[in-house]
Amino acid sequence: MNNSPLDKNLVEEKIKELRIPDVGKASIREVVALVNAVEEASDFKYIRMEMGVPGLPPAQVGVDAEKAALDRGVAAIYPMVDGIKPLKAEASKFIKNFLDIDVAAAGCIPTTGSMQGTYAAFMAAGNTNREKDTLLFVDPGFPVQKQQMMVLGLKYETFDVFNFRGEKLKAKLEEFLSKGNIHSIVYSNPNNPSWICFNEEELQTIGGLANKYDVIVMEDLAYFGMDFRTDFSKPGEAPFQPSVANYTDNYMLFVSSSKIFSYAGQRIGIMAISDQLFNRDYPDLQERFMGTSFGATITLRLLYSLSSGTSHSAQWALTAMLEAVNQGSFNFVEGVKAYGERAKVMKAMFLNHGFGMVYKTDLDVPIADGFYFTINYPGMTGNELVANLLYYGVSAIALDNTGSEEEGVRACVSFVLPPAFPKLDERLRLFNENFSN
Repeated sequence: MNNSPLDKNLVEEKIKELRIPDVGKASIREVVALVNAVEEASDFKYIRMEMGVPGLPPAQVGVDAEKAALDRGVAAIYPMVDGIKPLKAEASKFIKNFLDIDVAAAGCIPTTGSMQGTYAAFMAAGNTNREKDTLLFVDPGFPVQKQQMMVLGLKYETFDVFNFRGEKLKAKLEEFLSKGNIHSIVYSNPNNPSWICFNEEELQTIGGLANKYDVIVMEDLAYFGMDFRTDFSKPGEAPFQPSVANYTDNYMLFVSSSKIFSYAGQRIGIMAISDQLFNRDYPDLQERFMGTSFGATITLRLLYSLSSGTSHSAQWALTAMLEAVNQGSFNFVEGVKAYGERAKVMKAMFLNHGFGMVYKTDLDVPIADGFYFTINYPGMTGNELVANLLYYGVSAIALDNTGSEEEGVRACVSFVLPPAFPKLDERLRLFNENFSN
């Protein structure tokens, strides 16, 4: 690594200080801490691709609405635990306008980011039926959701969908569901990190099996509308964001403000529960939490216990943002297309310097350019690639962190601004110069 632009000894010193046993297997937060430590101890700046953090300004309509709410004094008032009525109404309209799905306002519940939403959902679903004690992750996926299951002390199983797309998906899902112990299925669409998107046939398969085996489907829509191959930006007009909600009533949707509105810092999202599931009674759930329906247990038992609601002022911000997109005065998809443009340029750089793509297609269709992409390098495992890239001033996480069985790393484009492209290109050139022989 004599041609590395970075002091190798400094990197190794910080790895020892942080007591990271294997930097290639480091978690997202460990990579963040390491890169921060190296940057603080030097004038060197990394090309940072490890964190899925928004890299665009927050939606101004939300900022203005939150300021106005604070000026009205809402900071002194507890909001209702299931959300303020204007937000619930706009969330219901949003789901109708952009998914063409009817969900009552009662089932649209603000949470402290989708993270809190999934935490409460895992807790509730894991107690609906004492004979069903296991959740199924369709991987790759968001690593922290498995950490949530670990903290909750709940069981889960997982499989990498890489080799089970299209017609193969049904048989693979039934392999798990037929055992009778699965209460829920979880996936993201578009997918973090692979950026694959389930098509209508696959979603119909998932929905049909959810009906057959009476399991809940949790659809994480953190990157709502960000499959830029199709324009999902027009309220009330097809095409609509694809969703399993078209094929089953056993669903929960998680809509985050973090990426589509770049409002991550205020920690607010929407958990939308189908009308049927919201009003359903589960005797085992009622016994466990002394509640009534599934929806009431989520709000009046779990969310109340976790945080007693979500930031009052942030709820007014999200209300304004949803209202603007519902009215067509704010095109949220147009606002985040910069991510796709960056991905296109960055992918070309990696390919030009000897790297390959891991997840390349959605079945026979080229994968979209978006918030994430996945790369590999000949002769290296994903963990080795993470470690070696760190010495060249490029940070990422290994795909095995996400439940993928493929060798490679996840690259997030959000923090890589166009002025940094020449620097990235040069570092990749040096990397390939060192490792290509």
